[in-house]
Amino acid sequence: MNGLRALVLTDLHGRIAASREMAYKAEEEHVDLVILCGDITHFGSAQTAKALLSPFGEVRIPVVFVPGNCDPPSLVGVDIEGAECIHGSRRFFGDVAFIGVGGSPVTPFSTPFEMSEEAIMETLSRCLEDSLESYRVVLVSHAPPKDTRLDLTFLGVHGGSSSVRRFIEERSPSLVLCGHIHEAVGIDRIEATLIVNPGPARDGNYALTCIGEEIEVELKHL
Repeated sequence: MNGLRALVLTDLHGRIAASREMAYKAEEEHVDLVILCGDITHFGSAQTAKALLSPFGEVRIPVVFVPGNCDPPSLVGVDIEGAECIHGSRRFFGDVAFIGVGGSPVTPFSTPFEMSEEAIMETLSRCLEDSLESYRVVLVSHAPPKDTRLDLTFLGVHGGSSSVRRFIEERSPSLVLCGHIHEAVGIDRIEATLIVNPGPARDGNYALTCIGEEIEVELKHL
């Protein structure tokens, strides 16, 4: 794999042992970056999230992340050494621009960080206030795009975001990394955009990706 190498994970749900194992794996794989697609905690605090991210700081691998719907919205503004929240913002690594949207569409469960589809689109639009034409754009979203293989629940309901899908259709990012729907592990496409849900890290799931001239993805399990 030649290019920017990243370990992608989502849905730790408070499992510190899983966080440590993923940090060791990131070090072993010599990745440049860890990308965390939300639900770091399981209805925990911002301080709990900091503790869960600390193993990556110990191995000195930078983290970009978005909160999930089970994380507190206050996590967006928390300063964490070695980790950067990109909800509604962007982070550049060479010619790759990471943009992010956390939380989820409204659910029946009244979880801590839910947004209307309008708010999700507004958040995505903030990421593009300046042109990113010269960059490869990677969207980090807790919620998958609606009506794909990656948002299909075990009940047969599509639980993704229509705004995330519309953003992909209109803006064609190179890669979308997501989580939220634990059972919908896999890789899909919307037109030219590659979409990945690595599955819950609390169960040992992760992905390795390399973003270069081509984008390579491997779904893995500890």
